[in-house]
Amino acid sequence: MPLPPKRRRISRYMWPAIFAIMMPAESSAENVISIYSGVQSAMPGRVLGTDDLGSPFDFNVDWLGRSFEMPPYYGIRAMRWSENTPWGFGLEFTHTKVYADPATLVSSGFPILEFTDGLNILTFNGLRKFEPIGRLQPYFGAGIGISVPHVEVQTRAGGPVTFEYQFGGPAIRALAGVEYELNDNWLLFGEYNATYSSNEAELTDGGTLSTDILTQALNLGASFRF
Repeated sequence: MPLPPKRRRISRYMWPAIFAIMMPAESSAENVISIYSGVQSAMPGRVLGTDDLGSPFDFNVDWLGRSFEMPPYYGIRAMRWSENTPWGFGLEFTHTKVYADPATLVSSGFPILEFTDGLNILTFNGLRKFEPIGRLQPYFGAGIGISVPHVEVQTRAGGPVTFEYQFGGPAIRALAGVEYELNDNWLLFGEYNATYSSNEAELTDGGTLSTDILTQALNLGASFRF
C-alpha cells in the first residue's frame, strides 16, 4: 500500500538526514543504528477546540497506549559518537500512539479520538555515556524536534471524520538507559524513553483540536555499530 502524501514527504527528509549523520567525517567516529520496542503509556491530558459546527469542547482525557496492538509501538535511532568525548548526536524517530479510553469517549461524546497510526515523534538528540561497568554502558540524553500525528477524530455521531497525517507541533524527548556489549558490532539495551509534544490539529470540514501529550516507555532494543 503506498504511503499517504504527507508521510512520503516526511520520509523524503528523514532518511537523507539519517544517511548524512552516518557519512564518515573522521576516522575516530563511531556510528550506531538502534531499533527498539517496549511498553508505552501516556499521562492523562486535556483536549480542547471547536467542531465542524463551531461548537467548543474542552475536557480531560485518559489515554491508552496499547503498545502491542497493530500498528505496534517502535523506535529507530541513528547516532554518531566521537572516541574523543563521551557525547553523541543523531536522530530518533518513535512511533508512539494514544487512544482515548472508553469512559472519555462516553463523557465527551466523541465516537473517535486517537492518534494510532502514530503520534510520530522525530527529534535531534544529544546523548552522553558514563564510565562503563564491565560490558555495561550507562547513558542518558535529550532531544528536540516535532510531532507528526496521524489524526483520527470524530467529534459527534454522524459528523465528519478526520483521518490524515498532520504537522502537530514541537516535541521534546528525555531518555536514560544501559547497553550491554555482545561483541564489537552488536549491543543490547534497555531504557526509559519519554516524549512531550504539543499538538494542533485541523479537523475535516472545519474545526480545530489541541492537546499536549506526555508519553512514557520502557524499551528493549538492539544496536549495530560500525
